[in-house]
Amino acid sequence: MTRREYPQRPIVGIGAIVLKDGKVLLIQRAAPPSQGLWAIPGGSLEAGETIQEGAEREILEETGIRIKAGNPVYAFDFIQYDDRKRLQYHFVIVDVEAEYLGGEVQAADDALAARWVSPAELPDLPVSANTTKILRSRGFLT
Repeated sequence: MTRREYPQRPIVGIGAIVLKDGKVLLIQRAAPPSQGLWAIPGGSLEAGETIQEGAEREILEETGIRIKAGNPVYAFDFIQYDDRKRLQYHFVIVDVEAEYLGGEVQAADDALAARWVSPAELPDLPVSANTTKILRSRGFLT
């Protein structure tokens, strides 16, 4: 298993942008990095999984929602150094479009909360900078 903190190489992360009734599925992160911030749900890609398989698995595990993952629509680096200037986190994250298939939102143990969020609610939530960028690029936010 690859160490998330102080990794020897970048970790591939996957996420899914899931929309339903004009709202986006977000989770509040329970662990570092970005602990406490609201973000696109996702996690680490496992060996042998396609991006779509990983996204479908991670969204189900994190939120209880079943999706059909589509094509990648956004990719970015998440690199964070500690106080001593050592590389603490390095993720290469690929987000896909996803179609909601079913299920009721339930936060898993790696999320403090999970819910559908409207564009009007976003300013009142502590949202990660990358999530804001992604949602703007997809036209969800203006």
